[in-house]
Amino acid sequence: MARLWQKRLAWQLVAHGSLLMKRGLDIAVAAILLILLSPLLLLIALAIKLEDGGPVRFRQTRVGLRGRTFEMWKFRSMVLNSDALKKNLANEMQSNVLFKMRNDPRITRVGKWLRRSSADELPQLWNVLRGDMSLVGPRPPLPSEVERYGAEDRQRLFAKPGLTCFWQVGGRSEIDFQDQVRLDLGYIRSASLWVDIKLLFQTIPAVLLGKGAY
Repeated sequence: MARLWQKRLAWQLVAHGSLLMKRGLDIAVAAILLILLSPLLLLIALAIKLEDGGPVRFRQTRVGLRGRTFEMWKFRSMVLNSDALKKNLANEMQSNVLFKMRNDPRITRVGKWLRRSSADELPQLWNVLRGDMSLVGPRPPLPSEVERYGAEDRQRLFAKPGLTCFWQVGGRSEIDFQDQVRLDLGYIRSASLWVDIKLLFQTIPAVLLGKGAY
């Protein structure tokens, strides 16, 4: 019994140490990127403001670790009345869970570039610093999506959501929901600092090529 307890304690210490290293990587990389990219962030904000005079950032409630909700930030890439227009596009849902469509008419001219380059996601670096998100992890779903989750789908909530993940570097919006779940659960089972570092480096060419982005 004492040996079993020692093994459990050792595993908990290793797991805790891994989480601390992951959090340290998140803070360091997010802080450095925010500093280095600050001129680009200002230019993006100016471009959005000049296009239609509306707000620069878009705040949306998402579901994070263990079902906890938080406010996720993005650069606004859609017209001001996008939520009202969405009701007329309900038949374009990618699956019974996700709403995705090519050539979404609600996306602005600046927004098309932002989405193609994933630059609209950059404000989420603040979410990483706050601890709501990690650099690597399953993408945070909407509460309305979680309501449609099955038992297996809900296992995605066992990890802190991230900016990038396996399916983000492998095809993004071109990957259907069930494959997203499969890849996210694969990440959760194999998660390590080395896996995170590899995914971060793989994200760079995926973003530059814009594969699967719409």
